[in-house]
Amino acid sequence: MTKYTESVEKLLERLIRLPGIGRRSAERMVNYLLSAEKSEVRDLIEAIAKVKDNVRLCAVCNNLSEQELCAVCHDSGRRQDLVCVVQQPKDVTAVEKTGYYKGLYHVLMGAIAPLEGRGPADLKIDGLLSRIKGNGIKEIIIATDADTDGETTALYLTKLIRPLGVRVSRIGLGLPVGSQLEYADSATLLKALESRRDI
Repeated sequence: MTKYTESVEKLLERLIRLPGIGRRSAERMVNYLLSAEKSEVRDLIEAIAKVKDNVRLCAVCNNLSEQELCAVCHDSGRRQDLVCVVQQPKDVTAVEKTGYYKGLYHVLMGAIAPLEGRGPADLKIDGLLSRIKGNGIKEIIIATDADTDGETTALYLTKLIRPLGVRVSRIGLGLPVGSQLEYADSATLLKALESRRDI
C-alpha cells in the first residue's frame, strides 16, 4: 500500500468519515486537490465554512435555511392548510423535485427508532402539533420512509393527529417497502404523492 505524507493521511482519514466515501474515493479527491489551483481549494474551504456558519433550521418547519424562515415557509403562494411531514431536510428537496407538491413542510429531524434509542421525545413533534392546533391546517401528509422506523413514526403521528380533526394521509404507491425517500426519483415520488391515502 502506498504510504502518503502525514498531512495527506490525515486528510484521507477525514474524507473517509464522509458517507459513501471509501479509501479509493478519498485518494482520488486528495489527488484532485493536490493538482488544483490554490484559489480553487481556498474557495472549497470557504464554501464549506460558509455552509457550517450560515445554515440553520427554519424556526417553523425545521427545513434548512439561512434566514429565520426557509424559502418554503416564506412563500405566501403555497397552500397554508397542507403540511407534508418528512424525516430530514433532504426529504424536502426530494419532494420539491417532483414539482407537484405546493403545500408546507414539517421536518421531524429523524424517526422513531427504539433499537437506536430514539423515541418520540427526540423528534420535532411538539412543533407540528402546535402548528396543527393554531394555523388552520386541514391535511397532514405523512411522508416518512417506507422502512420499519418510518412506518412506526407514521403510526405514532396518526394516533396523535387524528383526534385534532384534520385529515391524515400517507404517501402511497411508488415507494418500495424498506426504501428511503431521498433515493427515490421524481416520477416515483410524484406518483406516491398523488396516490396518498387516509390512515
